[in-house]
Amino acid sequence: MNKKLLNGFSLMEMLVVLVLMAMLAGLVGPRLFQKVGSSKIKIAQAQIELLTSALDTYRLDVGRYPTTEHGLAALRKEPDDVKNWDGPYLSKDVPLDPWRVAYLYKVPGKEGPFALYTFGLDQAQGGVDEDQDVGAF
Repeated sequence: MNKKLLNGFSLMEMLVVLVLMAMLAGLVGPRLFQKVGSSKIKIAQAQIELLTSALDTYRLDVGRYPTTEHGLAALRKEPDDVKNWDGPYLSKDVPLDPWRVAYLYKVPGKEGPFALYTFGLDQAQGGVDEDQDVGAF
């Protein structure tokens, strides 16, 4: 048998492998984290679509969308002053956005009967990439 195989790897061989791994992580790592940000935006869009569907069903039953004061909680628990509520309209609690913040809901919205949105990672209006605003205003 070859003695080199029995003795294992030399320190130089180990260092070369570690340098190659570090270079690979330096190239792949940033791209991987960029995908995480775009995935969160897609999750927010999907959650907003789900909530919009539940809000539309609420409107069909009640005759109007929940007020700003009732908020999205009206999709799970019947407000005191509402007739014809036939919920709950969501099978689980209202989700937080992917950045662990509650979605913002207002009636009326600027562009429609309601506004349902999140400000993204920075929690400030405007922004790009993961800081962009997502939803209907």
